[in-house]
Amino acid sequence: MELQPLLHDLLAAVHAPTQAWSAQDGQIRTGVEGVLHGDVRVLSAAVLTVDGAEPEPIGGAPDGTGRVRVTTLTRGIDAPGADPTARLDRLRTVLPGTVTEELTLSCSTPAPVTGTLTLRLRPDGSSMDRIKAGLPPVDAPAVHLDAEGASWSSDADISTVLTAPGADLSLDGEDLLLRWTLTATTGAPVTVSWSLAITDANPVVQAPADLAPEWSVPQVTAADRRLPALLDQSLTDLASLRMTASFAPQDVFLAAGAPWFFTLFGRDSIWAARMLLPLGTELAAGTLRTLAVLQGEKTDPATAEQPGKILHEVRRATLHIPGEGTVLPPVYYGTVDATALWICLLHDAWRWGMPADQVEALLPHLERALAWMSDHGAVDGFLAYRDETGTGLANQGWKDSGDSVQWRTGELAEGPIALAEVQGYAHEAAIGGATLLDAFGRDGGDHWRGWAADLAERFRAAFWVEDDRGRYPGIALDAHRRVVDTVTSNIGHLLGTGILTAEEEATVAARLLDPAMDSGYGLRTMAEGSAGFWPLRYHGGAVWPHDTAIVIQGLARAGHATEAATLAEGLLAAAGGFDQRLPELYSGDRRGTVPAVLPYPAACRPQAWSAASSVAVLTSVLGLRPDAPAGTLEVAGSAALGALEVRGLRFAGAGVDVQVDADGRTTARTDGRVRVRVGGR
Repeated sequence: MELQPLLHDLLAAVHAPTQAWSAQDGQIRTGVEGVLHGDVRVLSAAVLTVDGAEPEPIGGAPDGTGRVRVTTLTRGIDAPGADPTARLDRLRTVLPGTVTEELTLSCSTPAPVTGTLTLRLRPDGSSMDRIKAGLPPVDAPAVHLDAEGASWSSDADISTVLTAPGADLSLDGEDLLLRWTLTATTGAPVTVSWSLAITDANPVVQAPADLAPEWSVPQVTAADRRLPALLDQSLTDLASLRMTASFAPQDVFLAAGAPWFFTLFGRDSIWAARMLLPLGTELAAGTLRTLAVLQGEKTDPATAEQPGKILHEVRRATLHIPGEGTVLPPVYYGTVDATALWICLLHDAWRWGMPADQVEALLPHLERALAWMSDHGAVDGFLAYRDETGTGLANQGWKDSGDSVQWRTGELAEGPIALAEVQGYAHEAAIGGATLLDAFGRDGGDHWRGWAADLAERFRAAFWVEDDRGRYPGIALDAHRRVVDTVTSNIGHLLGTGILTAEEEATVAARLLDPAMDSGYGLRTMAEGSAGFWPLRYHGGAVWPHDTAIVIQGLARAGHATEAATLAEGLLAAAGGFDQRLPELYSGDRRGTVPAVLPYPAACRPQAWSAASSVAVLTSVLGLRPDAPAGTLEVAGSAALGALEVRGLRFAGAGVDVQVDADGRTTARTDGRVRVRVGGR
């Protein structure tokens, strides 16, 4: 039986659109391990031996953007004695289209140590969907040897060239063998290397021309040292996920995550850019423009395209998910929330200081996105979805697995489905869109404010249910407009969108902080006690950092700083269990019932919106509320996580520094023509 490969204990060196995955010992053998470029794996094995024996690992870890370092012992060629005095270090560096590994033999022995290093490589051309399904690699492509090295090509127009200076190259069946005989002496290590250069004749996504990130990298000093550690690792990871699309090569967005979702995803890329706004608006602008290029023009059930709709994902070829019957076209629009979220990002970027001319250029796309919400996205007055093809995504909110929308008793909801949080997004989008239309002298503002008010009233009448703990919004309405009554994290996304009253926000906040939802490491996606709950179920009990971060921001916006800080502390505690690299998701086991946070073993790492969650936590603790059109940034700092100093935030092109002392007293300063107002609710 084919099983999806597990990732939780692998080393990843990532620099979009290239990635290299290996075991902790640096060896590449099986599963998802290998070198991938875009959605194609070009190398499925790279196993190193020294005099016929695999070196023994003693440490391996990420070492900066696109790098991993593994230290191993070569005891077969070492001198006698208990101390290991000969070692081999592997430094693997990934740049866009390039993978280089340096092998360094060193020693501290009375006599020189000599060993023959043999590296066995297996060229590949397997697609990402095949790898994710756990299927074996395709037949290895033909390899051409020449005086400089070797080369091969996949069926997907991806060509790979291997160079290995000083190595003896030969073929052994489908494998390439590289051999070096090395001699090291004390104080004189010796290094050899091998490299892959990968080119894609027809890329859908590619590396930006400039490898420098669009955002500032703030300097953070905190009493809680977990926060700056998490920020440092997160921003390093985000730098490795920067991409451009072939249809918008001048604009940068963040790939959703490695390895499975290493491309443009509307929802994921929008949320990540939105969380990073306090570090600058350039990434948001690039994300908005990239998605606007392929904004829907027509109605096409095969791709789920509709006029004004923002896409779900882009890939180089049709995506087949074996065993599920899911077949997604290369450009797929099966998302119910990306359009409203695109509007929210445009509004928030404007508030953070995105230049007015850049905002104005996107207003025609804004008007079309607003129209989609009422003309195409709505069913009986609520944004809803249903797959029309039978081969698309059955669920089209952020929880897009087939069993994510279910009743408390475990039965699956029948579509079309109107998700609770999507109505919150739509309400916020309508209000934000109206504000933009007014600000730029365009018609329609009053209409969309009225539309939002009507939506809030309909939501209040249709979505609320009650159990023995009181009232709460259900996760969705089903095809018969019944409230699907499971308690889920979805309702936390309503906070701060304006669709709830202050009293309703307090009710939702209390429900979310209940132990059935708060694992102590973040919010579970589904409440413990539901029939479908399981701490390792993808959308039915596991914790997603970005989900918790969105709720943290909503709680802060709604004035529930204590509850926001409680969830933020849970994320910081979880991050320590993952070496500060928050994965896509992890187990929802209650903190204190397990020795440490448990991984979800197939989760992506790095993942854009998980990494960006660290900035969302920082924003919430600092209480940042921007109003660039008025030239004012409000700061309402909280000492809930202790004293904190941040230098290098960005607002309307100006640098901003904020300091919060242990008593919560806040000071702020800026180097630009903007005002920073210290205050609070």
